[in-house]
Amino acid sequence: MLTKRIIPCLDIKNGRTVKGTNFVNLRDAGDAVELAAAYAKAGADELVFLDITATVEGRKTLLDLVTKVAHTINIPFCVGGGISSVADVSALLNAGADKISINSSAVRNPELITELAQEFGSQCIVVAIDTKNIEGTDIVFTHGGRNPTELKTIEWAKKVEELGAGELLLTSMDADGTKDGFANELTAIISGNAGIPVIASGGAGTLQHFEEVFTVGKADAGLAASIFHFKEIEIIDLKMHLAGKGISMRL
Repeated sequence: MLTKRIIPCLDIKNGRTVKGTNFVNLRDAGDAVELAAAYAKAGADELVFLDITATVEGRKTLLDLVTKVAHTINIPFCVGGGISSVADVSALLNAGADKISINSSAVRNPELITELAQEFGSQCIVVAIDTKNIEGTDIVFTHGGRNPTELKTIEWAKKVEELGAGELLLTSMDADGTKDGFANELTAIISGNAGIPVIASGGAGTLQHFEEVFTVGKADAGLAASIFHFKEIEIIDLKMHLAGKGISMRL
């Protein structure tokens, strides 16, 4: 059995880590560099850094902050936000990122996925999908969850894999920040259709929720933010719980 991964997420706005509910009502969650160092020490398998307002504000990801975080940690590091070109990815990898995550730019220009995969290798190209259920249909959103598209989530997930994505980061906007559990039904469908790893995001609140996203949702990794930032769940306790349930963990 492949080892499942636990991934804290740093949502960055104005250089600070923030966390909201359903992508709104953001509150401060601390210094990104300090949090990153703490998570690496606490046993996180990877770290995701998302500059959540870069696309909306029409700017690039905060390279200086990425560099500081990269120098602080010794675990795989994925960075997203405002990435739209080979040059952007090159700059982030040079700053210390191991993977990059694209969302809005992939929707706007799907060929970018193929271009980046060919240039840097699929293994470092993560396509993030922000999804919300609208009248019974799961729809892709862009620009930090602000703009609905005409893309259906399940079809888009298949498409980005065909285009060369090496991993999917699936965030349920309906579940985000609620702590009511991951969107396991949708995650299971996408994981079942995908030949690449799926990171589930949105809704983590308890140890049980992670257990369910790996068993019911069939996810390869579980990503969370506020429960880790505000020390509601310690990563080592979570991993020990999951290992006790027969889920393969890196301890």
